Amino acid sequence: MKQLFSRTGLLMGALLTQTLPALANAPEGGGAPDYSGITGLYYTLIGVVLAYGVYDTFFKKS
Repeated sequence: MKQLFSRTGLLMGALLTQTLPALANAPEGGGAPDYSGITGLYYTLIGVVLAYGVYDTFFKKS
């Protein structure tokens, strides 16, 4: 089972290594690059972390 997880992790790492540079390329054209997708992702991640903090602080039963 441990070998399966290590192979799966190696495969996922290889896929991410190959695909992330392709996603980071700026679009063709003379204008500024559009970062609205990653900005929305960051705001969503920050919102989830803050919501969990509020839940953990005020609503979670000990």
